[in-house]
Amino acid sequence: MRLPLSRDGRLLFITCGVRSFAYGFLSVILGLYLGAVGLSTTAIGWVFTAALAGGAVMTVLITAVADSFGRRALLILGAMLMALAGCIFALSDNPILLVFAAIFGTISPSGKEVGPFLSLEQAILPQTTQDQHRTAVFSAYNLVGSFAGAVGALAVGLPSLLSLPVVSGYRFLVWAYVASAIALMALFAMLSPSIEAKATATSQTRKIGVKKSRGIVAKLAGLFALDALAGGFIVQSIVAYWFYLRFKTDLNTLGGIFFGTNLLAALSFLAAPAMARRFGLLNTMVFTHLPSNFLLLLIPLMPNVEWAVTVLLLRHLLSQMDVPTRQSYTMAVVDPDERSASAGILSVARNAGAAVAPLFTGAVLAHPSLGWPFLLAGGLKVVYDLWIFAVFRKVKPPEESRYQSLHKYMH
Repeated sequence: MRLPLSRDGRLLFITCGVRSFAYGFLSVILGLYLGAVGLSTTAIGWVFTAALAGGAVMTVLITAVADSFGRRALLILGAMLMALAGCIFALSDNPILLVFAAIFGTISPSGKEVGPFLSLEQAILPQTTQDQHRTAVFSAYNLVGSFAGAVGALAVGLPSLLSLPVVSGYRFLVWAYVASAIALMALFAMLSPSIEAKATATSQTRKIGVKKSRGIVAKLAGLFALDALAGGFIVQSIVAYWFYLRFKTDLNTLGGIFFGTNLLAALSFLAAPAMARRFGLLNTMVFTHLPSNFLLLLIPLMPNVEWAVTVLLLRHLLSQMDVPTRQSYTMAVVDPDERSASAGILSVARNAGAAVAPLFTGAVLAHPSLGWPFLLAGGLKVVYDLWIFAVFRKVKPPEESRYQSLHKYMH
């Protein structure tokens, strides 16, 4: 089925793909490159920390003012900073300069979105389609990002095909990152004025930040931070290390396992729109996420690696359906002219929550047979699911409210 997207919506799909492709290859080689140019492991850690913290700070700063000063202008500014940071990484081995560049330049050591682009694009996407298609659009958008990131990871083999020396090959990819940022600048410049926040009758003077949606955003931010805290215990690197400690799983097998989990997670995006149309956005968020978290609790109880992997794969078949539905729901229930700022706040809440859990990695992996990462994550995520359903079960997005009104009228 062809999605009913405006030209701006199609451009945002392209920018998502370009950016995810660049993050895909940069995240694979970034640590290796910094080590090859002489940085110590401590300095590399500082660069990574600066990138993650800087991404959160830039998200707050840019999304808070985007609806006031123009989304397109700030997207172009973000791409310019991304290009400048890439140039610094390509030309300098000074740790202080690299930390500074990582803070403002949306450098992604994880391969995931760390800056304001995602939040701004999520705020714009609902304006590029009709309400009834919004969840399908978010699903397709996430699917594009997932597959582009996977292809980007494969691109790290290009320098060897070109017979480049190791460090030169790394720099070639960093310059490719710069080229991607320049391409983003050109693509963002092609967006039309219709992507800007819409003036409403209740917003005579547009203000910076979140005003009318403050209560909803505050509740969502707290809940999303809890969910992200739980997710921080089971990031891919921790899960891989647990399988190694618990079952002595080799690297090749681990690669196959996580190819499978990522593929199933990406495919689950396709099922989310139909589920949301049938059961509603919040119900889809909660009642696909909840069983996936019970499966998470079962993983450490499995007697061997085959059963543990089977349960993990089943879990990933369900666990990501809440991503596009969550994005669609949050953009539906906040005020339209506060979408950019709301998306930024919620993104920062998730990033902050996820950053806490890895501090306890050593403790939770000290006894791998107990499976603490899965038990903590699964338990906290079950609490999140029940809590968000209790708080928001009566808060309906516009298309569901209209359907209920029509159904009531007809009966």
